[in-house]
Amino acid sequence: MKRTGFLLFALAPVLITAAVYGSTSEHAVADAKDGRPPASQSRAAAGRAATERAAAERAADDAAAAAGPAGLAAPAKKELAQEIVASAENSTLNWRTAYGYIEDIGDGQGYTAGIVGFCTGTHDLLTLVERYTRAHPDNGLARYLPALRAVDGTDSHAGLGPDFIAAWHHEAGVAAFREAQDSERDRVYFDPAVRRAKLDGLGTLGQFIYYDALVMHGPGTGDGFQGLRERALREAAPPSEGGDERTYLGTFLDVRRAAMKTKDPDRDTTRIDTAQRRFLDEGNLGLDTPLRWQVYGETYHVP
Repeated sequence: MKRTGFLLFALAPVLITAAVYGSTSEHAVADAKDGRPPASQSRAAAGRAATERAAAERAADDAAAAAGPAGLAAPAKKELAQEIVASAENSTLNWRTAYGYIEDIGDGQGYTAGIVGFCTGTHDLLTLVERYTRAHPDNGLARYLPALRAVDGTDSHAGLGPDFIAAWHHEAGVAAFREAQDSERDRVYFDPAVRRAKLDGLGTLGQFIYYDALVMHGPGTGDGFQGLRERALREAAPPSEGGDERTYLGTFLDVRRAAMKTKDPDRDTTRIDTAQRRFLDEGNLGLDTPLRWQVYGETYHVP
């Protein structure tokens, strides 16, 4: 019985394959008789068409975003954005001092490092080092790539530790690594935030609010930027859909603050409460200077 059953089991795929092949061949013949392409070709064509439509839609969005005012992407505004983010991320306006910053702040994301807090537990630090290593294979962080891949998604320091911290500090003195941090910040956080905000009809302040949210929460769903934006859209319409800009931004900040407090009721939310919310309450949708705000009890001023 075991042997017979084995033979029947072994034969079954052959019979099934023959039946499927026969059925497929019959459909192909029928399609050919009707002058239609085979179903497999139709599916492939549909897939190509969908890809082309998506590419065309993205190109149209890119063109629409580029056609408007520079907003936060204007050099002076971009510099200001880095200063405001640095006040919350590194307690300084001099954001360029943060290239060599690295520590575990106890948030479950491993080491936080660099100008926008790249993390060993959230994939963006790994991506930064991988891209940097492709361009500069002999850099001082390359030997830690196996360890970075192993701890990605966790708060582990395995294979890293003091030697990795020292290597990060050293590499931060290399101009190419500082440029790599700038490039990755723009690619992952700044440029997508500005683009999405422009498509939502938001001005410079709204673009900054999106940027700061992306830096802190990451781009994902759930409590990531996309999830926060989707929740805000369920409660208020953005200007691109006829909504009031101040109302929508207030809703987005409410949603973001609630997400921060849900994750940790003791979480300091002053980067929203006494910084971004203050700019919004003042009606400063252009994020125009002079600016004064507080983060973690410390006052900052840009004349």
